[in-house]
Amino acid sequence: MQTVDFFTPIVDDPYTYGQIAAANAISDIYAMGGTPLTALAIAGFPKDEVDRETIQAIFRGGFATLREAGVSLLGGHTVQDREIKFGYAVTGAIDPARILTNAGAQPGDILFLTKPIGTGIVGTAIKFDRAPAALVDEAVASMRTLNRAACEALRALPAGAVHACTDITGFGLAGHASEMASASGVTLVLEAEQIPAFRGVFDLLATNQSGGLTSNLEHFGSRVQLTHEALTSSRIDSPFALRVLLHDPQTSGGLLIAANGDSAELVERAIRRVAPQSRRVGGVEARIHGVDVLIK
Repeated sequence: MQTVDFFTPIVDDPYTYGQIAAANAISDIYAMGGTPLTALAIAGFPKDEVDRETIQAIFRGGFATLREAGVSLLGGHTVQDREIKFGYAVTGAIDPARILTNAGAQPGDILFLTKPIGTGIVGTAIKFDRAPAALVDEAVASMRTLNRAACEALRALPAGAVHACTDITGFGLAGHASEMASASGVTLVLEAEQIPAFRGVFDLLATNQSGGLTSNLEHFGSRVQLTHEALTSSRIDSPFALRVLLHDPQTSGGLLIAANGDSAELVERAIRRVAPQSRRVGGVEARIHGVDVLIK
């Protein structure tokens, strides 16, 4: 199995940026239940505008995360670009009988999310120096955290305990949930009050919307339906604010897991041991015509 991902800096510190880029690139392997083995670095830097120390720090940060994941760096390729870009192409292995995809969710399944959302909002606030230090620390710690432990916890469960899995990245929670629903022929029901978000992110929603938000809303917005119950959530002050949070593009986000309803408690115990911020966020129902995701 192979995957590739790279992006422009989301934080100011180059070493941390390298760490996050590596964790993000590896995530697809973990989402499928695989083990990452090797990687090739992919980098773009402006000519004469980035000092050698910054470049070295980015590569050191990435290598540290690869080493944490047990991944061997085999080489890579660097090109001249107008802006910094960094990431990896990753190769992994998986048991063909235990592959997890986003296409297996079934009515009666219970949904879990292993990390809070809001990294796109925080990243935008960082660029404009509007993010509180505590919120930055929390979001960065989450983005640097590999999905390895959650993946290994799922692999240790009996076959059939988990029906589907995907990682939450650029399409946001609503987008990736929509893709799971569409691929599985079901409707995913998310509970607004149960969706984990970084503390303080709600205060930044109005003025820190990332560049990818608009395209996510355009592509997935019509397939995501909000109920009156969701709109009266004590955490959200407007329908648009809720949509911003749900469609916010994530970097190195958590896993969205559709667990067999009969195994839900077993799955919850397993992932909470290794990912304490995990939450039960909803369930899966028979397909509602035209609705991928229903927010209650």
